[in-house]
Amino acid sequence: MSRRLASAAAAAALLTGGQAYAQDLAAGAAELRDRALADGTAWSIVESLTTEVGPRPAGSPAMLRARDWAVAKLAALGFKNVHLEPFAADAWLRGPESAEVVAPFPQPLHVLGLGRSAPTPRGGIEAEIALFRSFDELLAQPPGSLKGKIAVVTQAMTRTMDGAGYGAINRNRTQGAAEASRRGAVAYLVRSLSTDDARLPHAGAMRQASDAPAIPAAALSVPDAQLLERMVARGRPVRVRLSLASRSDPAAPAWNVVGEIPGREAPDEVVVVGGHLDSWDPGTGAVDDGAGLAVTTAAAKLVGERGAPRRTVRVVLWGAEEMDSSGEAYATAHKAEIGKIVLAAESDAGAGPVWQARLPKGALDHPAMKAFATVLAPLKVVVSREPATVGGSDVAGLIALGAPTVGLTPDTSRYFDLHHSADDTRDKIDPRDLAQSVAVWAAFLYTVADSDIDFRALAGK
Repeated sequence: MSRRLASAAAAAALLTGGQAYAQDLAAGAAELRDRALADGTAWSIVESLTTEVGPRPAGSPAMLRARDWAVAKLAALGFKNVHLEPFAADAWLRGPESAEVVAPFPQPLHVLGLGRSAPTPRGGIEAEIALFRSFDELLAQPPGSLKGKIAVVTQAMTRTMDGAGYGAINRNRTQGAAEASRRGAVAYLVRSLSTDDARLPHAGAMRQASDAPAIPAAALSVPDAQLLERMVARGRPVRVRLSLASRSDPAAPAWNVVGEIPGREAPDEVVVVGGHLDSWDPGTGAVDDGAGLAVTTAAAKLVGERGAPRRTVRVVLWGAEEMDSSGEAYATAHKAEIGKIVLAAESDAGAGPVWQARLPKGALDHPAMKAFATVLAPLKVVVSREPATVGGSDVAGLIALGAPTVGLTPDTSRYFDLHHSADDTRDKIDPRDLAQSVAVWAAFLYTVADSDIDFRALAGK
């Protein structure tokens, strides 16, 4: 009887302690939430980056300016251990580009070359097009069937709140040129992965085939993809002239820029967050990914201003995400400390307000995550029952090594109107939405960094 009473008393003490622990975390998270909603740091970061640097592809002179800007900005914001981590990036830089229909209805087309596109020969390429309304139609063509032609895929993208429409057709851009080349095509055009109706094409990277010639590839504006569909529907052969210049460097100098808020009790336990510093060249890289790096940087700064958290918060501004180079480099460089990386996540889905939180597997019922959830209602964020599996391309390598991640999902309903296009500029960002995202990230970072939550242990239950 006495043993049972003692056990009950111990359990009650643990419960009371857990409640107090969660209440303290919730109070701190709520304080940071409210401060973030009135804080202009993220907005100021995006303004500074887009004004003082502008577009910044990896391997370009602008990326050197972005590197120096990032070091100075993190230091000015009070981060410690600010430093560069160099690596070799796969760089591709655009030259002069043009496209036009030469027959049967001559008129210009608006295109942007895709990253890793081969340049056209001097004077360009002129050929008949073979148009497909879906990527599966292209895949259904037998080898050699597109010999001497320019393959065109005009499949439309669906507008969604969570970016699923982009994921559904991403292969059209990334794999299209390789599949067209395997079937004998001399070039590839794809309708931009976009939900807009402007005559602005959207850039992005693709991959050439290892078993077929590298061919020129470009994205068409949405109206121009529709124009080619209407021309083909008239039953006459359509001929296009395409000219794309570019240069590539598979080992261009690049850098991840790092700053930290050192932990007070467990500084070797690290929460890794950030956004990518590089961008495509048509716009100024405001929503992709100036907004993402601004949100995570501002959130970490707020956590540090409240006092040193228990664990270290590390902000990484990745230097070559658009060409898939920086994440792998970071994971390789930090493989030895993977067991001490408490969580890794990237903000890289625009400047819309966060509407959903997906927590690491098994973490929903932990007091720290319950504390986080209690502060979300005023921000109109729901906590999903589904665990987070994707934290951003720059942390994919860390996740593959075993690092837990979180999904703080912004509304992407408008993101793909702007993504990788000339319309990716700061005026498209609502500062209130940006502040809401900072509030969510700050509350989350605080509850993780100032607690002892072990996501790996929870996932194993």
